[in-house]
Amino acid sequence: MDYFERIQSSIEFIEKNLQNELNITEIASQSCFSAFHFQRIFQAITGFSVQKYIRYRRLSEAATLLKETKENILEIAISFQYGSQEAFTRAFVNCFGITPARYRKVEAIISQQIKINFLDYKDRIKGDLVMNKPEIILLNKSYIIGYEYKTTLNNEKYFMEIPEFYLDFGRNEYYLRIPKKVAPNMSYGIATNFRDDSHFSFVVGEEVQEFNTELENGFVNVEIPEGKYAEFKVNGTTDLVQNTRRYIYGAWLLNSKYKRREGPDFEITDVLHSTFPNKMKMKIYIPIKE
Repeated sequence: MDYFERIQSSIEFIEKNLQNELNITEIASQSCFSAFHFQRIFQAITGFSVQKYIRYRRLSEAATLLKETKENILEIAISFQYGSQEAFTRAFVNCFGITPARYRKVEAIISQQIKINFLDYKDRIKGDLVMNKPEIILLNKSYIIGYEYKTTLNNEKYFMEIPEFYLDFGRNEYYLRIPKKVAPNMSYGIATNFRDDSHFSFVVGEEVQEFNTELENGFVNVEIPEGKYAEFKVNGTTDLVQNTRRYIYGAWLLNSKYKRREGPDFEITDVLHSTFPNKMKMKIYIPIKE
């Protein structure tokens, strides 16, 4: 079963349970992904979150019931996991721009979310494989000390926040507080501590000879495991960096012979030869296995 078929298994599970409580961990397990990486792949392919898809599907099915049945609005609201008619009405208006009561009474055209078929994305994504292919390399274990920032996949917030993390790291001269550095002009950015609710940590730091047991507040030790990695070279704007991240999870992983293994994603920026935001010299690393 390929990636697309695996993700479709989760979609089928969602469809069967639109009127039941849905847990992201259970949804992701239908595809044999961790909750975090299922959400990351889903969003990279579709452009919106799993939570948004579920919300719009529920509201779309509720809209159908409003037109095709005499079931009262409160019953429909509760059946689709809304705690009150007021909460359901707010969500319905935010989604469709009309109240459920008015939608039931008048002829109105709304843009409903249909069930996604991920198998339809297969040929479309294969046609988008135009970015540079990665080099597959073996890396030794490395030790990083850095400053920990918190961000989230929701609404692709991390795309906006990660460049600010690097600027904050430099502005506050956090790099001066890192002892026993191996390569002072190479800045690491590490995505780690993945949570099921889409939140994760992004650590900006540098490689060191050994961990420090007495870290200043906000600093953390992060070990990058040895193993096989896909190395993507990026030379260009911060937009190119972001599009490369989208490409990795929305296209390359889905069509390559490799699977993502456990461990952090990370990137290394050549600080001396990079100028934010238009000239970034960077390598992005994804832990993989065959």
